Amino acid sequence: MLTSKQRAYLRGLGNELDPIFQIGKGGLSEEIINQLDAALEARELIKVRVLKSCLDDASDLADEIGEALDAEVVQKIGKSFLLYREALEDPQIRLP
Repeated sequence: MLTSKQRAYLRGLGNELDPIFQIGKGGLSEEIINQLDAALEARELIKVRVLKSCLDDASDLADEIGEALDAEVVQKIGKSFLLYREALEDPQIRLP
């Protein structure tokens, strides 16, 4: 569980990130979950955007993905959200 200070630090890092994943009308699939898992392991902090064509609620998707990947949902803004999970090998981000 992240503290508010850690969350604020990660939000600051996330401001500069572009979304590397977009979830469209296909919704959440096993393939997307696997790709997000690999991206989290490589980058630790990723931004995901939910497209207007997606019928699922962005907030619900963020929670679902966070639970499935054992990742923290750092921030939800509109149809975008930030996910964080410390890398198992060679973590890059040092939390305060």
